[in-house]
Amino acid sequence: MTTKYDVIVIGGGPAGYHAAIRSAQLGLRTGCIDKWINASGQPAFGGTCLNVGCIPSKALLSASQKFFEAKKHFAEIGIKVADLSIDVPAMIKRKEKVVDNLTEGVASLLKANGVAILQGKAVLHAGRSVEFSSHDGEVSILEADHIIIATGSVPVNIPPCPLVDNMIVDSAGALDLREVPNRLGIIGAGIIGLELGSVWSRLGSEVILLEALEEFLPTADTNISREAARQFKKQGMDVRLGSLVTASSIKEGKVEVEYSCAERKEKESFDKLIVAVGRRPYTEELLAADSGVNLDERGFVYVDDYCNTGAPGIYAIGDVVRGPMLAHKGMEEGLMVAERIAGEKPQVNYETVPSVIYTHPEIAWVGKTEQELKASGEDYRVGSFPMAASGRAMANNETNGLIKVIADDSTDRVLGVHMICDHASELIAEAVIGMEFETSAEDLGLTMFAHPTISEGLHEAALAVSGRAIHVANRKRKK
Repeated sequence: MTTKYDVIVIGGGPAGYHAAIRSAQLGLRTGCIDKWINASGQPAFGGTCLNVGCIPSKALLSASQKFFEAKKHFAEIGIKVADLSIDVPAMIKRKEKVVDNLTEGVASLLKANGVAILQGKAVLHAGRSVEFSSHDGEVSILEADHIIIATGSVPVNIPPCPLVDNMIVDSAGALDLREVPNRLGIIGAGIIGLELGSVWSRLGSEVILLEALEEFLPTADTNISREAARQFKKQGMDVRLGSLVTASSIKEGKVEVEYSCAERKEKESFDKLIVAVGRRPYTEELLAADSGVNLDERGFVYVDDYCNTGAPGIYAIGDVVRGPMLAHKGMEEGLMVAERIAGEKPQVNYETVPSVIYTHPEIAWVGKTEQELKASGEDYRVGSFPMAASGRAMANNETNGLIKVIADDSTDRVLGVHMICDHASELIAEAVIGMEFETSAEDLGLTMFAHPTISEGLHEAALAVSGRAIHVANRKRKK
């Protein structure tokens, strides 16, 4: 027997569940297939983000930062704490509770919106036909007028460091360590490596990050990445650039790592090793040979600007397609596709996708970096504001970092905003909203910001573009 839907979404992570809920809201008969099994052996929606990614990592980042603040900085503001300790199992248990609450919440939202919940495995065949195998082993055929692929991504594994249970772990395993390692190695100093390194460094680990690239955070604006490197060094994290890992082994309860750096062969010994070298699109056993869906040379599902795969009625969204692997980007693609299926005409503005690194201070940016504009030969002006000059930052004892605004030299249109500061993950939304409406730096400068706030730093940086900043000496820069 074949069951027919208007829309079938394959994948229940942020991209998939947004697409499914919006499709159902628009009156389309919708089913959402997801095969995730959580650590308790139960089916769970939410994908990597809710289960072993964005949400649990932020729970640990929050807890570890509170501990670090209490241990290192409370005395500076007159708070004395004696006999401070960290209960790692309790921290992990609380993280798991947050995850359970949110994954159960997604299932409830799907159900409340009338989405058929289909927990199991999907194989896409020709004619928009899906072979669905439930976790109970029951196989059925589903058909739909429209199919949305949202199968996400998985960590990249590297041959020199095969995973070894509780010793060499990926980003998911790093969120489930039950004690603080004395010495922790991390392969990769990108977003995931820096966030995980921050968690365990704050709790007392000696953290060494081995990064194959010669440049630190090359996708961030150079001023921001330099400041970030300085802050992480102050915090005690040892980032070794140009370090290519060549082998690993377990010896006497330690992880031995061999790597090359500046043509020298080096060795390090760690209690635990985290492999955080990036993620890859996940399409294993998803596409039958006759599905009509094509993959590019890197394994991503090929799509156009509107997430059409080229196979009629089949779309792909989120980490499995081109662009940054960010939950919010996938969410917006899911909403766009659902609404376009229903006859509406939305689109995703890929020029204003914000990026955030949830270290402390936080790092966030949107739009072009200064190095990108230099390379393209565009004329621009820059304004920046150091958080050390912010009254609210001083009051909060959070004066590290800066905010930088880049604007077109002739039109004054904001081309990029970059920041490293407390609450940057929240502040960047102001820049995204402005850039969505093609704001000028003058517009931001004429906008009234509440005082005293951290967000005034964006106001001052925008004023500095034209040399009008009040609270810092103006150094108007023009290319």
